[in-house]
Amino acid sequence: MEFVHLPVLLPETIDALQIRPDGLYCDCTAGGGGHSAAILSHLDTRGRLIAVDRDPDAIAVLHTRFAEDARVRVVQDTFDHVGDILCGERADGILADLGVSSYQLDTPERGFSFHKDAPLDMRMSKTGLSAADVVNTYSESALRQILRDYGEEKYAASIAHSIVRARAEKPIETTFQLVDAVKDALPQKAMRDAHPARRTFQAIRIEVNGELSMLGGALDAMFDALCVGGVLAVITFHSLEDRLVKRHFAAFAEGCTCPKDFPVCVCGKKPRAEILLKGKAPTAQEIERNPRARSAKLRAVRKLRDTPFD
Repeated sequence: MEFVHLPVLLPETIDALQIRPDGLYCDCTAGGGGHSAAILSHLDTRGRLIAVDRDPDAIAVLHTRFAEDARVRVVQDTFDHVGDILCGERADGILADLGVSSYQLDTPERGFSFHKDAPLDMRMSKTGLSAADVVNTYSESALRQILRDYGEEKYAASIAHSIVRARAEKPIETTFQLVDAVKDALPQKAMRDAHPARRTFQAIRIEVNGELSMLGGALDAMFDALCVGGVLAVITFHSLEDRLVKRHFAAFAEGCTCPKDFPVCVCGKKPRAEILLKGKAPTAQEIERNPRARSAKLRAVRKLRDTPFD
């Protein structure tokens, strides 16, 4: 299957990055290269792009797509290693699109989708801990916590109990086996709206790929890797990661922390960033073209200084 991922909020992202033709840019989640290609279209022969992804299928596509472009370097890695990826250089702009690609969702054997029966995998890197490992080896209490914290699942306790009960009879090895265990745990009223396993699959995918545990450190690393004046743009797809990005960006933009009754500032702290975008959502037209964009939000900050005391 061809690696296809419609780039979400594409014109808004390009506008936010304020691309300099001779700049250095890093697409930390390049996927099929949609955002990367748009960045390249704004660079001249002096500009450079580093296209990063953890998925080996994406890396193969990026190598093919940009093979003839000397401005591009393709790297298989995770975005929390952006400082090492840049080899000490500072970027003029960094992008992280935190969504799961359409390719990953639509390729059954990757095991991301609850709509297709397939091996229970969900590994973006195709290595390490799989969804089947989580479902079959984690304790009931650990499963309950993951479903609650990463899926915001109301029925976390009953789903975790159902999973443990089902795996006692035989290992849960496919997506539909997991869907059945979820359905067995839910009251009829919970089946009426969204797919009953949506939150469970989200939670397990986040655990498998370390998405939230990695994100906080990655945001700090990406911001530190910017040159002064550079822009960090992040696209989120669910409330958990969006809240984390929002808090980090607010911290970057925080200035004086003196008590409000102080007549003058004595802490000397200055904002490290200015916020450019506060949760830009897709247009109705984009959502109609690509329903998977409906939950996306774009946030962006411009770096003003390296430390709050510069």
